[in-house]
Amino acid sequence: MEKEIVKHYSNGEVTVVWKPGTCIHSTICWKAATGLPAVFNPKEKPWIKVAGSDTAHIVEQVQRCPSGALSFFYDHELEQEEELVEQETKIEIMPNGPLLVYGNITVKDRNGDETRKSKVTAFCRCGQSQNKPYCDGSHIPTKFTD
Repeated sequence: MEKEIVKHYSNGEVTVVWKPGTCIHSTICWKAATGLPAVFNPKEKPWIKVAGSDTAHIVEQVQRCPSGALSFFYDHELEQEEELVEQETKIEIMPNGPLLVYGNITVKDRNGDETRKSKVTAFCRCGQSQNKPYCDGSHIPTKFTD
C-alpha cells in the first residue's frame, strides 16, 4: 500500500493541507473567476503560497475544494479535530465528472477498512481512477462524458 502524500503550507496563522492523491483537478482553487491565483498557482513551485492573501480569503477558498484535497487548520490548534457537518447527506453528479457526496459518511473498502469522511467526498464515475472508489481526476484525460 502506497503512503499518502500530504503537504502543509503555513502563514503562521493557518496551515493549508494538500493531499495530491485526492485532488480531482477541478481548478476551482486557482482559476481567476472563482479562485485565488495569488495563493494557488500550479505553474509555480511550490504551487501554494499562503503569503499571497490573508487568512480569511485562504480559508474561504480552501472550503470551496470539492474533493477535500485542500483542507486547513488554524495553527493555534495543536490538533486538527475532525469537523462534522451538521446537515443532511446530499449527493450531486458533476457533469462529465465525479459523484460528490456532501455530509458525514463512512467508506468501507474491499478489505473491510473504514474511513470516516466529512464535508465533501468525490467518488469516481468514469471507472479509470487509480484511487478507487475516490476520483483522482482521470475523467479529464479520458474525456469521460455523462
